[in-house]
Amino acid sequence: MRAARLIKMVLLLQSRPAMTAAELARELEVSERTVTRDAQALSEAGVPVYAERGRAGGYRLVGGYRTRLTGLARGEAEALFLSGVPGALREMGLEDAASAARLKVSAALLPSLRDAPRTAAQRFHLDAPGWFQEPRTPELLPVVAEAVWDDRRVLARYRRGEGDVERELEPYGLVLKAGVWYLCARVVEPGTGARTYRIDRFTDVRTLEERFVRDEDFDLPGYWAEQAERFARSILRAEVVVRLSEAGVRRLPYTVDPVAARDALAQAGEADGQGWVTVALRVESEEVAHTQLTALGPEAEVLSPASLRRRFAEDAARLSGLYRG
Repeated sequence: MRAARLIKMVLLLQSRPAMTAAELARELEVSERTVTRDAQALSEAGVPVYAERGRAGGYRLVGGYRTRLTGLARGEAEALFLSGVPGALREMGLEDAASAARLKVSAALLPSLRDAPRTAAQRFHLDAPGWFQEPRTPELLPVVAEAVWDDRRVLARYRRGEGDVERELEPYGLVLKAGVWYLCARVVEPGTGARTYRIDRFTDVRTLEERFVRDEDFDLPGYWAEQAERFARSILRAEVVVRLSEAGVRRLPYTVDPVAARDALAQAGEADGQGWVTVALRVESEEVAHTQLTALGPEAEVLSPASLRRRFAEDAARLSGLYRG
């Protein structure tokens, strides 16, 4: 534990001109007294750590000293590629590995480039969850993530309907979609392929000793894109016919399911004399269509089904009564 901390201290000092005891204590998550003892230990071991006293004082390495302890471990190298999603790293239990990797990369950079990680962090940040949603980290996510990285089979129990189902899985990859974590995995049963599971529905996950041989042709982004579109289409079980103004056409993809909007507009006919376009739109249900199409206001006219058209006519009458005069 202390050896790793001493190495981290050297890398921190190597990546910056100087650091105060308070800064080092904060980075190393120890007390300032521990920082003083560690600096003394490094000095006794031959690492030229120099302490400057006074208000502007601190610690620095003398004479351009550079350690050769900058080689990345495999786990650190893998975590480094995810360093742009700090929340996801933290939830998967990889924050420490990513931090060590960033330090080693910073230490290996030329002095003129050492501010690159800071300037990049100031200019780009990924916030994965959707608006107005409280993200929740599934309790079993770190266990699943470790199995994914290690190519180990897992025995998973998950909620389905009113009961639990147990499956032996080969966990291929994790996907974070709008703040929800999913596992893409192959079921260890004859005749079954890859499936997608919401990790917050797992009630128990046990990592097995047996490793699986990963199919190198498996394309996680491609698989997810295909599954996401298939899922979107599977829940669109009803159809409504709508007339749209030019503004309605522009706003439709932001109001209803994007896949449904794309299909409807691609199959639409020519605009009528008023510039309106009639589309057949797949929706989840009449109730959902009512909620979604209400957002288009007077830029959309529902033609069918008749029951939905009556609901909008009633809405229009109520609005007219509210705003009359």
